[in-house]
Amino acid sequence: MTGIYDLEVQTIDGESIRLDRYKGTVLLIVNTASKCGFTGQYDGLQKLYETHKDQGLIVLGFPSNDFLKQEPGSNEEILSFCKLHHGVTFPLFEKVSVKGADQHPLYTYLTSKTYNPEFAGKISWNFNKFIISRDGRVAGRFGSRTKPADTKLVSAIESELSK
Repeated sequence: MTGIYDLEVQTIDGESIRLDRYKGTVLLIVNTASKCGFTGQYDGLQKLYETHKDQGLIVLGFPSNDFLKQEPGSNEEILSFCKLHHGVTFPLFEKVSVKGADQHPLYTYLTSKTYNPEFAGKISWNFNKFIISRDGRVAGRFGSRTKPADTKLVSAIESELSK
């Protein structure tokens, strides 16, 4: 693997795609869960997406059941929940593991000291956020407690969008 654009992921509908389809955009990659104290962040992520999508921001949601089994549903149930309760229109992907022996290659890349030395480290909980620059570099990382409307997160995204 040479970069994030080499990775393949499955959409929540089961379509296999390469992340190179997002070249030239700024990505906000988030591991999500429907039964978490931070689940309300879906609303903020959707607002962030709507506000900045015309400038090139795409939010990518990766549901995960790794923390206290807070994402127990099927992909169909997750999609329904996100649309019905939070009006999510940004891309969602199949449920993945973000830690452990079966960690998805995307999260291996994002947390690796080899590929991402500046922002490496284990995923601490649901709703960790990674900003990916237009050229595929990890340009920022924010924890679960950082809300989508947080000024530092928004500034970091806007900075990448302006490049």
